[in-house]
Amino acid sequence: MVQTERYPLTIHPDPRRVLFRPFHLGPERTARILDRLFQLNEEEVRRELGTVFQEFKYRHQAVEEYLERRALEILGAADVDPVGLSRERQLLAGAYFTHEYALEAAALFNPSIVWHPDQSGMPEGCRRFVISLRATGEGHISSVEFRSGFVDGEAQIWLDSYSRYVTPPDQYAEGLLSKAVFLRKVHELGMDDGFAGSLSAALPEQIGYTEAAAIIRAHEGYASHKVAADSILGLLKANYEISYKTDRALSERILFPYSPNEMNGMEDARFVAFTDAAGAVTYYATYTAYNGRVIFPQLLETEDFLRFRVRTLTGDVVRNKGMALFPRKVAGKYRMLGRQDGENIYLMDSDDLYFWHSSNLLMAPEYPWEFVQLGNCGSPIETPEGWLVLSHGVGAMRKYCIGAFLLDLEDPSRVLARLPYPLITPLEEEREGYVPNVVYTCGALLHAGKVIIPYAMSDYSTGFARVLLDDLLGALLKEGKVENNLHTSSYL
Repeated sequence: MVQTERYPLTIHPDPRRVLFRPFHLGPERTARILDRLFQLNEEEVRRELGTVFQEFKYRHQAVEEYLERRALEILGAADVDPVGLSRERQLLAGAYFTHEYALEAAALFNPSIVWHPDQSGMPEGCRRFVISLRATGEGHISSVEFRSGFVDGEAQIWLDSYSRYVTPPDQYAEGLLSKAVFLRKVHELGMDDGFAGSLSAALPEQIGYTEAAAIIRAHEGYASHKVAADSILGLLKANYEISYKTDRALSERILFPYSPNEMNGMEDARFVAFTDAAGAVTYYATYTAYNGRVIFPQLLETEDFLRFRVRTLTGDVVRNKGMALFPRKVAGKYRMLGRQDGENIYLMDSDDLYFWHSSNLLMAPEYPWEFVQLGNCGSPIETPEGWLVLSHGVGAMRKYCIGAFLLDLEDPSRVLARLPYPLITPLEEEREGYVPNVVYTCGALLHAGKVIIPYAMSDYSTGFARVLLDDLLGALLKEGKVENNLHTSSYL
């Protein structure tokens, strides 16, 4: 049996890391609060604002900038001219409609790991990495956070210190879709009741939310097609871009829900360093957007972890959770692992990164520890013996374990081997947390002959494990070799 080593390093949630968020109230309550504020004299305003700064300034960066921006939003919505108000009164108005959100109050888990885009200054044999983490706070709202560190020539793992601050993006921009892509997405998502086609002539060749919203709401058919129109606007809102200044530390950057599709969380980002035919690397991450009722498959894109593009994924086979992109094209196609039925692992392929229609059953539950459900635990890792895939299996008492299987390099629809037992199971001290009896990861790395696996412990905190690659491949090919590719189960 292959031996897995727990590494003595843990990432714990830190409730001190709080983010400013808008505090939304209805227009009538907003008007009453502003009226009370306007009754204060300037001395009272300065005293109240001084209390705000005394209690909150050390907990955040750029407090005044945020409160000023928030004040302009509130005063504009209330049709109040800020010109006649002192700066202090404006800042205090912003404070009344702002609150703190503790991003990690509940958990910091489901890690994904990739090599850092900047390897400058690293000693020989060492490499710097980026870990993404699912941070969960009040209301079970999930966001994406980052940590960094490095591994040395012996695969020892070191984490960088992290900032106690988190900062909203410095810039937000609407994502632009070409008209052809936009119309295709509307059609494939089942939003087109004829309204989108009638809009086509009025739409520009590059479409963003604001411009499209004005065109759509002015269209003569808007009132009679409001459900379709609102769905179309939601699609446009789900495509956006955010960016950070270069002086923002990686651990301070936060991807918090921005579009209506994400309002209840951005879950389980699986990052992969994707290399194209020219050798250029783009970091992609599939994640699940959740609005409280329905899940939406989304794709993050970045080259530097400073600028992020968010795009919708579309197609018949991207309607479930837990998708993971291969790190390069295979046989000229994009490939992705995922589920369509909540139970089995499927292999998907596409000529277009954003549209997915083809999938085939790859693997079904076979062993008792995975009878309930199978899924991937991140993007496949290329090895000389094949694509190494970490999986998760769910067994009795809804216990999650991490397993492994091996796919053919040139034809990943061929399962070469699957480990008949779990690679990582919850230790006794790992069983307590937000969701008990779970170990889970969204990605791993190879370095110095070892597989480095950050993993969530009971959906609360994050630990690390290591396993020798040769031992794992040897165990797979000796104990789990699949004959005649009969990898699906008789239990189906």
